[in-house]
Amino acid sequence: MIPRGEHGISRKQFSPNAIKVLYRLKDGGYDAYLVGGCIRDVLLGQQPKDFDVVTNATPEQVKKLFRNCRLIGRRFRLAHIVFGREIIEVATMRGHHEAQEDKNQISQSSEHGQLLRDNVFGSIEEDAERRDFSINALYYSINDFCVYDYANGLAAIKAKQIELIGDPETRYREDPVRMLRAVRFATKLDMQIAPASEKPITELASLLDNIPPARLFEEILKLFLNGKAQQNFIMLRQYGLFKSLFPELDRILDKKPGGLEETFIKQMFANTDIRINADKKVTPAFVFAALLWFPLIERTEKIRRQEQLSEYDAFAQAINKVLSENAQHIAVPKRFTLGARDIWHIQQRLDKRAGQRAYRLTQQPRFKAAYDFLLLRVDAGETEHTELAQWWTQYLGQDINGQKEMVRELGHQGGPKPRKRPRRRTTKKPTE
Repeated sequence: MIPRGEHGISRKQFSPNAIKVLYRLKDGGYDAYLVGGCIRDVLLGQQPKDFDVVTNATPEQVKKLFRNCRLIGRRFRLAHIVFGREIIEVATMRGHHEAQEDKNQISQSSEHGQLLRDNVFGSIEEDAERRDFSINALYYSINDFCVYDYANGLAAIKAKQIELIGDPETRYREDPVRMLRAVRFATKLDMQIAPASEKPITELASLLDNIPPARLFEEILKLFLNGKAQQNFIMLRQYGLFKSLFPELDRILDKKPGGLEETFIKQMFANTDIRINADKKVTPAFVFAALLWFPLIERTEKIRRQEQLSEYDAFAQAINKVLSENAQHIAVPKRFTLGARDIWHIQQRLDKRAGQRAYRLTQQPRFKAAYDFLLLRVDAGETEHTELAQWWTQYLGQDINGQKEMVRELGHQGGPKPRKRPRRRTTKKPTE
């Protein structure tokens, strides 16, 4: 127990809505604490974004206290308290499965040791033991304003170590996503994964194949849209975790280490990090378009050879196959796969600029993303497209008259040939 005078944390550093939830639970006769990342981030001098609450009230009891509450989750039941756009997540303290007595509390594991149902409740001490990393097992109480450290989390923060609570192999088997979280926390907090926690990762990486694709999509967003995407990519490859997320791309990268493909992906993530850290928007459609680009090119060539199709038809077929296979690993929502499709299709149309084609192409909603995609390809080493990228860069910097002049200079390059008028047949009048 770290008293108020020693930890330097103030209630003002937390969301006012999170504090409201704590007091409402307290007034309802329940114990309640802020827990996890928000405590860790404040201690590290960072601004917390999410505020999680843990309580000894069951989800149903929480719902009775809050009209703005909705219960979610099957694997582990949670209460979401909604304040406009902000959601305060409230979890009931978890217990050990061996101590399960109440029939209403359900626990279920797979043959690999993965927890499929985890609705077993317990004390705060048990809850701390059930948390994943020691840096996340810190609790803040509004009763005495103390911080409770049950797993040497403060020592881990000082040592800059990401360490699992309990036996690492068992904990990873319970939830293989913890391997992804270990990587994300290490890069986000500028820490190292503790040797004991690091050791089993490569051996157990394939357990990610058992995680629902929808859940992996959420983890991908956290890994690649947090400003540390390039570092996360390198670590995922290092531990063999990337293979379960993007197996086809991983195989291509293994075949050509340090090649154009790896340069392209690293540059894409570096650019993404720059935009995120500058508070600019990045669409997941662009990221997935880049991650699946080389599998798409490879598949297009294979279909073209095998089925003797035109490049355009083979490309269209390959898009469907690549997206279908990717959905078996990561369930990317349709709004993002449609965006990726547009970016890919525009790549094939960028050299068709004659007449009104260039102007019409710039009116496409995804044109700017597709143009950035072309620049990325050139930067990575596709020098055969350098002249095309320079033309589009110059074109976009011109006014309407300048653009028309650039198109006129192209002549009919890339456009349809002018149609010749058919000759009229004239019939000779019969001579008398």
